[in-house]
Amino acid sequence: MYKVLIVLHDGDEYIRMNKVYLESMPVAGEYIVHSDGLPYLVEEVTTFVGYVSSKGATTILVVHTADKDSAVNDLYGIDIERDMDDPEYNEHDDK
Repeated sequence: MYKVLIVLHDGDEYIRMNKVYLESMPVAGEYIVHSDGLPYLVEEVTTFVGYVSSKGATTILVVHTADKDSAVNDLYGIDIERDMDDPEYNEHDDK
């Protein structure tokens, strides 16, 4: 698992979103669906080789929102959490 910091590139602004764990590292040009359920295009992947972080993140992913007419916005009725998540790895404690 990779712990990465997601940074949104919006116009001239770079906005820190959050840290997430990824099973595999994306590359520039790939789409990711973020925890907010929206698709983002990966612009840049910056890895700090040899850097040890007390917070665990070693990579910054710079993303921007997917174009409204891109195919990734049409998820064909798929509910990511219901249809793609593996419940044995994503059990929630509802106490």
